[in-house]
Amino acid sequence: MTEFSRLAVLSSATPSAREAEMILSEQIDFVPLDEAEAVIVLGGDGHLLQVLHQLYESRRDIPVYGMNRGTIGFLMNVWEPGELLGRLARAKSFSVRPLVTTITTISGQSFNLPAINEVSLLRETRQAAKIEISVNGRAVIPELICDGILVSTPAGSTAYNLSANGPILPLDSSLLALTPISPFRPRRWKGAILPDRYVIKLKILEAGKRPVSAVADQREIRDISHVEVALDRNRALTLLFDPEHALDDRIAMEQFIV
Repeated sequence: MTEFSRLAVLSSATPSAREAEMILSEQIDFVPLDEAEAVIVLGGDGHLLQVLHQLYESRRDIPVYGMNRGTIGFLMNVWEPGELLGRLARAKSFSVRPLVTTITTISGQSFNLPAINEVSLLRETRQAAKIEISVNGRAVIPELICDGILVSTPAGSTAYNLSANGPILPLDSSLLALTPISPFRPRRWKGAILPDRYVIKLKILEAGKRPVSAVADQREIRDISHVEVALDRNRALTLLFDPEHALDDRIAMEQFIV
């Protein structure tokens, strides 16, 4: 059991999240984020991802315990204001490693963006995208005609990846999912499951005629030329979950939901 004496709270702007923060503030003397040993996040999955990105970029490697005050809340714990300190002490921790993405635009600009769930490439116009896929420097699909493609971590495999008919990856699997979005050619290619030590490069063919954007979780870069995706092995983010609703079990059980 781990006890945390200094907690911060970060809530989304929704009324339910703000109300939850007021309720918890009557029980706990929260501290600023830069003084905290752990942070309570109130909101939905989108807000949790924003907080994780904030911690990643500021290099604040402290555990995050989310409580659902949004809609689906797959990455969140159940909202129960009582016994929060006890729940934190019993919580099960999970480390998630983000993807590091180098995005280069047609004009030559370069962006380095992290992605905790997935990196997705999406066509910008009515015309299908044409994408060359390389793995570890080898062109494995010279031309994929599609609406887009995404690279997903295990933590993100039940999100956009699953909606695109991609595989669910166990949290401790050390795998990445490479999933096409509405592929037209080759027709029978349904994607690939790759070891997370592999480097994936996605080159846009006819980029000027068939423009494509790249989205790393919630940040979009338009009119891209190519993208390189790899796992960040130097950084990990920690999520806390109630033992009866642990993330690894929740991800595995998604395979049986019909």
